[in-house]
Amino acid sequence: MLTKEYRIPMPLTTTEYKIGQLYMIAKHSNEQSCTGEGVEVCANHPYEDAKYGAGQFTEKRIHLSSRLPPWIRSMIPRIFYVTEKAWNYYPHTITEYTCSFLPKFIINIQTSYEDNSGTSENAVNATQDLLDSREVDFVDIAFDDILPKHYKIEEDLKLWKSTKTGRGPLEPGWLKNDSQPMMCSYKFVSASFEVWGLQTRVEDYVQKVVREVLLVGHRQAVAWLDQWIHMNEADVRQYEQEMSAATNEKVLIQQETEVKAETEEEEEQFQTPSALESPNKRGWFNWS
Repeated sequence: MLTKEYRIPMPLTTTEYKIGQLYMIAKHSNEQSCTGEGVEVCANHPYEDAKYGAGQFTEKRIHLSSRLPPWIRSMIPRIFYVTEKAWNYYPHTITEYTCSFLPKFIINIQTSYEDNSGTSENAVNATQDLLDSREVDFVDIAFDDILPKHYKIEEDLKLWKSTKTGRGPLEPGWLKNDSQPMMCSYKFVSASFEVWGLQTRVEDYVQKVVREVLLVGHRQAVAWLDQWIHMNEADVRQYEQEMSAATNEKVLIQQETEVKAETEEEEEQFQTPSALESPNKRGWFNWS
């Protein structure tokens, strides 16, 4: 199992980010689904926990077959998805990713949000064994390199300026700027794929993807600040429902198309030559 702790400082307060993360996740999921595959929301409802109290439970299916590298696609079905289950007891969240036909594949993310720049050494209350085995990785949402396919000039925080709050752009040394709010998203990520010969390669790949997703998502949460800063929780939950419905429609249309294509392909494989060629030619079962 490969464990990393990502610390992601942002020029927001934890109170603000409670709204911002919901808005970002809903909008980002809808945008990603425009490219074909995406996020299908299966459940989203209040949840009560004995330890953390009132929270929100969500279950999603993340369809991403075409985005995987060829060496992984060769081992999986055409229609492939990862199940995400999340328990949000803000400022603490628990997220788990599993795959039905890969029972040894599990990603667990423990998250905590605090009003600091990443100075807490155990924000998620991990055990000492996990703390000793983790690797701490600071994610700079303004200056870390991002893949070209994810870059948008309007989300470049070195150029961004919030008209409603006056925050931005983020300049070198922005983490030490005492004139703006500062919070940190602590993500304790454990990736496990206990398959001999593939474990290290898959776990390294998963952590690389997780880091890129966290970098893109947290950049967007800040860049879209003016879109959600005046929302309350009821507003953002309504927006979340609207985006979920729109996203589900895109994903389900895509699924129906893929299932139809796969069914036609299977039917074609079992057709006789007489069905594929001239009706006057003999087929596999037409020898009279």
